[in-house]
Amino acid sequence: MSTNPISFLAQSRFSPETIQAQQRFQLSNGTTVETCCPGVITFEPASLHAAKSILLSSGVHGNETAPIEICEALVEDLLQEKIKTQHRVMFIFGNLPAMNIGERFVEENLNRLFNASVSIDNQEQVRAQELKREVHRFFESDSAAPSSHSDSKRIHYDLHTAIRESKNEKFVVYPFLHGHEYSKQQLRFLSACDVNTVLLSQSPTSTFSYYTSRNYNTHGFTVELGKVKPFGENNMASFRNVNEMLTQLITRQEPILPPLDECPLDVFDVKQVIDKHTDDFKLHFADNIPNFTGFPKGTLLATDGDKEYRALENDEAIVFPNANVALGQRALLTVVRCEI
Repeated sequence: MSTNPISFLAQSRFSPETIQAQQRFQLSNGTTVETCCPGVITFEPASLHAAKSILLSSGVHGNETAPIEICEALVEDLLQEKIKTQHRVMFIFGNLPAMNIGERFVEENLNRLFNASVSIDNQEQVRAQELKREVHRFFESDSAAPSSHSDSKRIHYDLHTAIRESKNEKFVVYPFLHGHEYSKQQLRFLSACDVNTVLLSQSPTSTFSYYTSRNYNTHGFTVELGKVKPFGENNMASFRNVNEMLTQLITRQEPILPPLDECPLDVFDVKQVIDKHTDDFKLHFADNIPNFTGFPKGTLLATDGDKEYRALENDEAIVFPNANVALGQRALLTVVRCEI
């Protein structure tokens, strides 16, 4: 694999039939590699003393290319032994067919399918079940399974880019923790990646990061790294600290982190989750308004048939507005500043 001129991701995208499921081989530095299925590959160091189990996923939306390019480079550096992992690491490139057509998804939003559903009516539903099986296999083979979030050495960063510009270019969604404490260590790591805006989810969702956080006690996050751009058009210099910290996460026992009081965290709490219920759903602000734009109390934000949604507080901000989602899916979040 390490001498193959085609990358693992390219092979997965364009020749998936050549990926041998659960094929294992060893690099000269002792790292065991397993190609689990197209788009899913794991690395395991020879020594697992105090090792973490790290899941890095990208391409759950096929047109969110910067995280895909970041993870592809890390995979190839590991395969070519330019870097060596100190931990168990799984890379997932989520929606391969959507990458190939440059779209968010082919038939259905993959990041809304990580729930109890077992439907297999389209290729995204099939892929969600496949990814859940591989994630289960990865974490269940962890020799040091955590009993809670507080002592967990399991990490999942689900890397994305947003549809529109954002006042806070890089931000993270912290999944609902069901009463568990927020991890200060994780906030320090994210801040070192230049991700200083934190959005606290207050309810269960069907996203990938909530799924692993809830079911496998991971420190799970949906990490937004800027705006959607085509392959090859990302300014990779803007991800220098992301690359550096992910490399440290993999190659060091512990990454070098700033003190929490030096992290310029900007924390928001979800105020409203607005779902689309009719074909008459409409957003009442311009398409080019960036994420985290605030509105005065009482401002009309959206209508859905006869129902109106207004800002409930002053400076209530919008995040992830998308009137084109399927019926029943989230079309808008509103958030307000808070302390963590």
